[in-house]
Amino acid sequence: MAKFVIQSHGRLQEWIAEEHGYFAEEGLDYVLSLGKPAKRSAGVAGSEDAPGEIRHGAFESYAEGRSCNVSAACHWTVNMAASAGHGRMWGDAYSVTPSAIFVPPDSPIGRPEDLAGVPVEVGYHSGSHYSTLQALLRFLDRDRINLNFGGVLWDRLALLVDGKAAAGNAFGAPYYVLEQLGFRKIVDTTFMIGSLVTDGADIEDVKKYFRALRRAQRDLDLEPERYTHYFLRELPKRYHAMVDMRRMGPGERLVFEPYTREVFERTHRWMQALELFDEQSRGSGGYRESVLTGMAAH
Repeated sequence: MAKFVIQSHGRLQEWIAEEHGYFAEEGLDYVLSLGKPAKRSAGVAGSEDAPGEIRHGAFESYAEGRSCNVSAACHWTVNMAASAGHGRMWGDAYSVTPSAIFVPPDSPIGRPEDLAGVPVEVGYHSGSHYSTLQALLRFLDRDRINLNFGGVLWDRLALLVDGKAAAGNAFGAPYYVLEQLGFRKIVDTTFMIGSLVTDGADIEDVKKYFRALRRAQRDLDLEPERYTHYFLRELPKRYHAMVDMRRMGPGERLVFEPYTREVFERTHRWMQALELFDEQSRGSGGYRESVLTGMAAH
């Protein structure tokens, strides 16, 4: 039988489960692979030749097909990808990540309203894209929100650190890096993350994976300071000497509660109302077709 392939998401729980042998104790024969690297190298992002926008994000990577059995992305993307038939959303758990729009230490921007017309770096069809809209629509009309699709979170971190961006959305390790470097948080954009189970995954393996993560989450809740060093596994090396890992927080937190039909449908309606996907990309699958739960496997 083929190994169960897990794609990391820049968080701590998978590394904790591996350290303590929780995957092995569950009987999961697995491979933990790193997520896709930044589209831009640190050098390119810091040069005058940096490309303007990258209109390729988490949703597009699901549409193209990922070479793993389970991976995580914001719940908006996982919701739409599952509805479009690119896998099924795991309905027995989700996670929540601290996230925010940051500006450089010397920026004149002090309030969310000051971001009117200012390019905010986000990832296309990714959590930073949707969460920035969700947060800023409380303060600004949509035509005054200026999103620039600056690539994945590592790309956006490089653009901010290298002085190539006026504002940007960050979560995970980049959130803590920017915080330590004196960047200022203008508005919170905390958001939900879901998991996509690809076609052909063994449901029993999926349940083993999440049981191991549940144990890892308890460890992280109890002693977060023991595990923040795992952020270094995916944080580009250029930042390692810039930050003190002891000052970092735990990041994304797994919540073992159902992603309900009501949440699924409200989220889908919100994306449709804002016309975030064209007709070719939009899914037509409903909750029953798109969401997979452990109970449904019996």
